[in-house]
Amino acid sequence: MIAQKYRPPVDFGLGGVAIGNEFAFVTDAQAEQVLEAAWEAGVRYFDTSPWYGLGLCERRFGRFLHDKPRGDYVLSTKVGKLLKASPANRAKTYFPFTTSPNDPVFDYSADGVRRSVEDSLQRMGLDRIDMLFVHDLSPDNDLLPEDWQTLFGIAAKGAFPALSRMRDEGMIGGWGMGVNCPQPILQCLEVADPDICLLASQYSLVDHEYALETVFPKAREAGISFVIGSSLNAGFLAGRPRYNYGKDNYLIPDDKLARRHRLQRIADRHGVDLRTAALQFSAAPDLAAALVVGASSAAQVLADVTAMKTKIPAAFWDALKAEGLIEQAAPVPQEELEPA
Repeated sequence: MIAQKYRPPVDFGLGGVAIGNEFAFVTDAQAEQVLEAAWEAGVRYFDTSPWYGLGLCERRFGRFLHDKPRGDYVLSTKVGKLLKASPANRAKTYFPFTTSPNDPVFDYSADGVRRSVEDSLQRMGLDRIDMLFVHDLSPDNDLLPEDWQTLFGIAAKGAFPALSRMRDEGMIGGWGMGVNCPQPILQCLEVADPDICLLASQYSLVDHEYALETVFPKAREAGISFVIGSSLNAGFLAGRPRYNYGKDNYLIPDDKLARRHRLQRIADRHGVDLRTAALQFSAAPDLAAALVVGASSAAQVLADVTAMKTKIPAAFWDALKAEGLIEQAAPVPQEELEPA
């Protein structure tokens, strides 16, 4: 076990879900514009996965990054799914807007993890990866070929020790779980020595209680940090007609709609952009090493970068706590005092 847990030297990153054509068709040219806008705005962390568009996102990221100085950016991707090309592939059943010829094969074994890393490096045309996340090994994933606990047992004996060896050999900086539910992260802390986990859809303005009260204390004990993903709940807090990921994400729970309405009302009263507040809220905890946000246009990524630098009055956060919309113990961004 390494003495110092890995923590990326960046605090804001571009996520690749949208560039993998998850929600709409994005052309190669549009993807290049998003990546170029992010780079010009100073973004130096890029998070992708074989799953995003079944190889499409990794190829796009790699094409953009291959001529950038490798020491100038941080890259993370995922393991747990191998891609197999087939003329009879079912790619569009997973991603209707992808052009991929691949089918995914879930594999959480030691050999599967190493093969996944090799494949990702080849798709991207890069020589190393900084962080690896064990992807979607979670009870909310109804695409798993077996019960998630059965596959977790395979990962505990295969993927986890293999990733620790890669880290200890200097092949990667760190590894952890990359999931939308807390259970796999908590179990991983009991049986392995991860460094940093991708906490997706679990710490936002509308979903943060369990992470704050249960996951964060366990993480502090283990000395790990988090990349926070889906702080907008797949665009929900930006007004999109969807909530989180999955086949039923357009069936938004009534209580979430009501909560968003109350949040919006207070944001309007204080002259605050709710999307901006949501991004800053998710980045506020001390355990948040980085925030990753997806974008499908240059305008979106520039808006994200601007949002992270926009000042929000303390009275807004006080109002959210007074209304019971965020936990009293939830960290909030602090206003920087103007110099005297």
